[in-house]
Amino acid sequence: MSLFSRRKTKTMTEPGLEVVLFVEGMHCAHCGLLIDDELEEIPGVRSSSTDMRAGRTVIRLEEGADVDTAALIAAVEEAGMPLDSMRR
Repeated sequence: MSLFSRRKTKTMTEPGLEVVLFVEGMHCAHCGLLIDDELEEIPGVRSSSTDMRAGRTVIRLEEGADVDTAALIAAVEEAGMPLDSMRR
């Protein structure tokens, strides 16, 4: 069972890693904004983009950043959204 995935970005203009988290319980766009705000407070996070309909958040990390996945998960949970443990 996987809650997240890490992959290299494919464009040359945006080096670094992307982390994808699957989130459940979002009911409106405001939920996504709360998640993005919490994640973008973490040092090393370049940006966060949450898609409510897809139930996922794509987090772009700065090149060379060593961001703990547990910190990302905690930020999503701090925003009041549980991670979807059933998705793969």
